[in-house]
Amino acid sequence: MPKSKRNRPVTLSKTKKKPGLERKGKVVAEIKDAVDKYSSAYVFTYDNMRNQKLKDLREQLKSSSRIFLAGKKVMQIALGRSPADEAKTGLHKLSKFLQGNSGLLFTNLPRDDVER
Repeated sequence: MPKSKRNRPVTLSKTKKKPGLERKGKVVAEIKDAVDKYSSAYVFTYDNMRNQKLKDLREQLKSSSRIFLAGKKVMQIALGRSPADEAKTGLHKLSKFLQGNSGLLFTNLPRDDVER
């Protein structure tokens, strides 16, 4: 078959692409570690989240909590989509709440402190 004669875009940037599968696997592993490390898990949704507000929230909760903002499918795989592949008993029920702009909060704080 002859070579294509159409013009193809040539990338001139020096940056390398991040390997997607490795990065996603790392996020899944971190979420599974957080399941074992923290006592509670919460799903939260957000609209128009500003970087500074998120940064302040992470700083406030740094000592007792961990926030994950990743793709919803990646987070669902980490928690487990069915009882057969869940990381801990009952976590597959959280997966159905991961819709739209949502994230995971793992914490050791009591429920009253998290809700305010």
